[in-house]
Amino acid sequence: MAADETLVPPGNWPCDPAGPHTPVAHGAGDVAMLAEGAATLGELSARQSVCRACPRLVAWREQVASSRRRAFRDERYWGRPIPGWGAERPRLLIVGLAPAAHGGNRTGRVFTGDRSGDFLFASLYRCGLAVQPTSVAIGDGQRLVGTRMAAAVRCAPPDNKPEPAERDTCAPWLVAELRLVAADLRVVVCLGGFAWQAMWPVMRSAGFAVPRPRPAFGHGAEVRLTRLHDPKRRARQESPASPQVPDSVLLIGCYHPSQQNTFTGRVTPEMLDAVFVRARTSAGLETSQQLLSASFDHVISYAPQFFPKMAQGANQNRVTVLLLSAQSIA
Repeated sequence: MAADETLVPPGNWPCDPAGPHTPVAHGAGDVAMLAEGAATLGELSARQSVCRACPRLVAWREQVASSRRRAFRDERYWGRPIPGWGAERPRLLIVGLAPAAHGGNRTGRVFTGDRSGDFLFASLYRCGLAVQPTSVAIGDGQRLVGTRMAAAVRCAPPDNKPEPAERDTCAPWLVAELRLVAADLRVVVCLGGFAWQAMWPVMRSAGFAVPRPRPAFGHGAEVRLTRLHDPKRRARQESPASPQVPDSVLLIGCYHPSQQNTFTGRVTPEMLDAVFVRARTSAGLETSQQLLSASFDHVISYAPQFFPKMAQGANQNRVTVLLLSAQSIA
């Protein structure tokens, strides 16, 4: 692949939200202006996906996209900011830290194509919040149920560590996303301490009263935030389809499903499931899907990934049988 073909220009990716004429943010002021001016989630996603406001992050994401990991050397990387995705009227919002260099930065979808995402989507599937147990690429058929997913920082950072200034520059994108889904939102799950801390100024900017001192992060920690009464803000956030903006939103902390946390047992499938069952119930997302057992289905949901030949040709039915067996046994 030639060097000048490695980076993806707007409009040249499956389901690309942006096009050649999408306005580009080149600094913090641009981000604030373009985020505030986005009237729809589609417009917001397009503007997020071409942002170039943080030079360090732009350089890193594009360097990774050009060099590529050996396992993915024949793939083209997305190499741009990752917009939020999922339900357009979510009752549950999941917020992570930032895209993985060879995960979301490669696939164009957050928590897609990396081990953290494997762990996360297996849990979401067991809890009835995703229609498939894996998320490998845009167009793979994955869909979130009443749920939306976003990152506090939209670009993959070096060493997976965004700088505070980068977090603050990126914050208006998340504030705008929260504004556009506020009419239906009931619960926010923060994956990791970084997302937990990043959400406080975002929630304050979205019109919620933030407690002082700020509650400490922990797995299963819960804080209910009450909306401040502002008639002008409320009028902007109301939609004809859902006129009653909720008076409060529940924030839930969850250990990040990083490889370090999952390999050491700091977070287990059962722990992740407990958070998402709680979130689903609190958000009013009742589902007819039978909840699967983490102890059994955590293994079964990985079958297509660890036994790829079983997912090809005539053997694909064997994976389907395994997945159906998980549901019947659980």
